[in-house]
Order: sequence, then structure tokens, then C-alpha cells
Amino acid sequence: MILFPFLKRKSNVEGMTGISLQHHGIGLARVVRAADEGGIRLDYCTYQPFSKEKAEGNILKSLTQQYELEDTACVSVIPEDQFNLLLVEAPEVDSTELRSAVRWRIKDLIDFHIDDAVIDVFDIPGQQERGRAKMMYVVASRISTVKEHIEKLEGQAINLSAIDIPELVQRNIAELLPEDSSGVALLTLSGNSGLLTLTREGNLYLARTLEVGVEQLALEMMHAEQPEAADDGLSMEQPESQGVPLGVARLLDSIILEVQRSMDYYESHFSLPPISGLVVAPLERDIPGVVAYLAANLGIPVRQLDLNSVLETEQVIDDRTQARCLSAIGVALRREEKVL
Repeated sequence: MILFPFLKRKSNVEGMTGISLQHHGIGLARVVRAADEGGIRLDYCTYQPFSKEKAEGNILKSLTQQYELEDTACVSVIPEDQFNLLLVEAPEVDSTELRSAVRWRIKDLIDFHIDDAVIDVFDIPGQQERGRAKMMYVVASRISTVKEHIEKLEGQAINLSAIDIPELVQRNIAELLPEDSSGVALLTLSGNSGLLTLTREGNLYLARTLEVGVEQLALEMMHAEQPEAADDGLSMEQPESQGVPLGVARLLDSIILEVQRSMDYYESHFSLPPISGLVVAPLERDIPGVVAYLAANLGIPVRQLDLNSVLETEQVIDDRTQARCLSAIGVALRREEKVL
């Protein structure tokens, strides 16, 4: 993906540094790929939460100085609420006319004027089935939004080379998994939303934003752990479903439904074999039973992601750090691709 690339000065430090600006803090990670494609080394990953003493600008300044971000090739991931990802029918035009044709096609699909939009596109491979329209993805964001994102980073002397989107960042993570060769679904839950991607052989085929995040699950877990007192002064035991509180189960059921619908679309529209399994990214909050519940109700293999098994690291990365730094690591895994 080539979303919003820039020509910048050369890097004096090997590898790629990923920056993830989040609602409550900033994730940072540096990834170095072996020249022979033999392995991928994670030099470091860190998460700095916001506080009264340390706001976003102060943290960026501190990270720039500590990790030499002015001399390192850096890539950033744009937050999910600052762009639109649209799946549209690919215009049958020459590649030189593709973007102008796409701009006309999406002008009624976004909530701002097309003249105020910066767009990028990426293809979906393997759409050879006759009688079915070829689809492609279009990324659209306000010019002012992208400009503000760039200025926020470059204002701290950060050597920014490109901006990417969460869906492709998650694709970069999925590409490392052994299941990706035959098709894998990767699920991340963060804040008040989730992201489900379906990839195969390093290609993103489908992405779905979910309305369930780790905060809703944690709230239901808290309610189950602190039940209201009954009239007789005794605590009432909260009902469970397959080892998780009923409220958590209801939320997970909505995720299961979305996973099933997405897998059905993936198989029917792209004429591909079934997805080999679901991999669930670690959660920032401790919510027991999530992976086991999904595994018991989906009918496909389900496991939790462990970045320690796919990256070379000097120290073991705990689940909470993996959750907080996942997007920074994913965008640092970014590789240049062919421009459409």
C-alpha cells in the first residue's frame, strides 16, 4: 500500500519505525528486516500514555530525542475515525485515469466534498470469476485531516515517510502468521471498536469495523464481578454462558455473527477456499474466556496471537504491551508496493 507517501531525506538508522497516535497514548516500534528475508527483528516497542504532565506533543518530542526519530525512516498509522475505507466497483479505465474515475464514483459515499478529499486506492487480487464486477478499495480522507497529522509529527522533526491505515497495518501482522498461506482472519479489539481482516498470502481481501471493543467487554465483566445486592442482603450470582458472563457472551455472539458473515462473503465473492482459522490479538484488559468462547462457537480453529513467535525479540513482550503496540509494530512492517 502506498497511502500518502512522501519523499524525505535518507535514514541514518536501519529499519523502519512505526508511530501509532492513539486516544490515550502513543505507541512506537522499530522493525528491521533481514536482507535475505530470513527474519524480522523487533528492536523495541514502547507505549507512552497521556497524562496531565505529558500531553501528545511533549511525548512526541521526548520520543524523537530518545529514539532519534529525526534520523530514522518513520511511518505512521492514521486513526480509524479520520478516513473512509470504501469497497467499490473498479472503473474500467486506463490506469492513468483511475484516480479521477474513482473520485467521481465515491463523491456521494463520503460526508465531505470530494474537492476536499485526498484519496488512494489498492487492488484486490484473484477476481477472475466471470459475471461478477471487479472490486477495489478506496481510501478517502479530508486534506485538512491528513495535513494536520503530518504537521503534528513533522513539527517534532520526525522523519515521516508515509501514512498508512489500520486495515493494512493489520494485514502486515497477518502476513507473518502461518495460517496466512491458506487464508486467515485476524481480530483486534481496542477501545470501543474492533477490526476484523481476512487475508491470504499477504493480500487484504476483506476488512470489517466492529462496534464491540475491549471497553464494552470489560464493563460487562465488571458488572458480573460486582453484582447488585439482593433484597435479603446477599449477592446474586450472575448467569454465565460457556464460562463467560452472559453480558460478555452476548457481545461475543455479535462478533461471531460478523466473522461468519465475513467468511461467507470471502468464500462466495472471491471464490476462495474457506478461511483456515481466526487469530485474536491480545487484549489490553484482562478478560478471561474470550478465545475459548469464540473457539467453541465458530467451528474453526481459534487461537491468540503471540508476536514473540513471529518476531525476533531480545525480551519477551507481554500481552498488554503487544495490545498497545500492535498498530505501531504493524505499520513498521510496511513495505513499498506497486502503485496503481
